[in-house]
This record gives sequence, structure tokens and C-alpha cells, in this order.
Amino acid sequence: METNRRTFLKSTAGLLALSGWTAAARDHFFSISTSDINYQQQPLPYMYAALEPVIDAMTMEIHYTKHAAGYTKNLQDACVAEKVDKVNTSLTALLAQISNYSEKMRNNAGGHYNHELFWQTLHAPKDAASNKPLGALAAAIDKKFGSFSAFKEQFTEVAKSRFGSGWAWLLVGQEGLLQLGSTPNQDNPLMNTSPLKGVPLLGLDVWEHAYYLRYQNRRADYISSWWQVINWPVVEQRFLQHMS
Repeated sequence: METNRRTFLKSTAGLLALSGWTAAARDHFFSISTSDINYQQQPLPYMYAALEPVIDAMTMEIHYTKHAAGYTKNLQDACVAEKVDKVNTSLTALLAQISNYSEKMRNNAGGHYNHELFWQTLHAPKDAASNKPLGALAAAIDKKFGSFSAFKEQFTEVAKSRFGSGWAWLLVGQEGLLQLGSTPNQDNPLMNTSPLKGVPLLGLDVWEHAYYLRYQNRRADYISSWWQVINWPVVEQRFLQHMS
């Protein structure tokens, strides 16, 4: 078993190198725990152009280096101002008690967490018909929604229907069942202020800055294309970590 694991890691590292990943991003890929998003912005695990044509390189660069980096910086500032012990308080624990903090903390802690999850759950485009979950997550989706196709339709409607800026989510709800929903602005289901509560598995950023350069006001086209770039193995890993 250990030999097989070493072979897998060696071959995967080679594929990542060929695909243009930086050394820092490759190290991050092998060390990351998808359930442990911390206070730091992590290296983007692909080149800015890797998601084209679904997400163009300029949008990725601006989104990551400006919008997301801004949330991370403002989160650090808020933690200093509000005396958060980041060593002994995880980011998820902070979100779970976000009502105890300022609006600045809420907006930027949410914005940082949401974007870190978003980057993890994207990869180079694949054919939308074949890019789907397998294993336990696929079975859970079929059980809850009837089929993957029905799930896609329902998720798409949730994302299209979010008025203004916000996020659409697939999450494990409080009763341990898969659930769909959306949150405004940079809120997420981990927050004790959110009516939608649970553990996020997959989130879609429907702020206009995530898609406007390529899709302008056509949010529906952005959502339809996004299904090609979902990294389902990462989403399933999050699901298994939560259910174990």
C-alpha cells in the first residue's frame, strides 16, 4: 500500500510540474487539509490562465491578487484590532462566533474563507458531461436530489436567484444531509449570523467581479460554464472528512 502511495505521489507531482504549477503550489497541494482553511492566503494551485476559456486569466489574476488578497489583509488588520488569538482560535471557530466581532471582521473573515475554498474547488476545464462526482458524494447527491442532473438544475437556480452579490453553496446541513442555499455578500454557512447553517462543500462566487470581464451581465452563462471547472475530488474529500 505504501509503495502504491509513493508511486501515486511521484506520478502526480510530475503531472503537476508539466501543467505549469509552481513549486509552492505543488507543495501546497500535497500538504493541504481541505477542512483546515487558515488565516493566510495560500498559493493559487494553478496558473492564472489554467481555467480558460471558462475563467479568463485577467479575471483570475485580479480576483486573486486584488479582491481576495484584500480580504486577507483586512482580516489580519481586524484580528489585530480586535485581539483575536489566531494560534488558539481557528478561522472556522471565529466564523462560528462572528456575531461577537465587528462588521469588518465578518466581511473579511467570510471573504477570505470563501475565496480560499473557491480556489481549492476549481481545476482546468473538463467536458461538462464527464466532469461529475464519483463515489460516496455522487451517491449522496443522487439520494438527496434524485440525480446529478437534477442537482445541477437546482444549484443553478439557487445561484441565478441570489439577488445582488453573494455565494451559492452545496453544504452538509445541521442534520447531516446535503443541502443547497445561498448567502449574501461574503457570509457563509459557518457563521452563527447566517440563516443557512452547515459545512460548505462547494461554493460559487456570484459577485460580478468573479465573471464580469468575460461574461458582462450574463451570470447564467458564467454558471453554466463553471460546471466544467469544478474539482470534484476536492469536494468529495471535504464531504468524506466531514462524514468520517
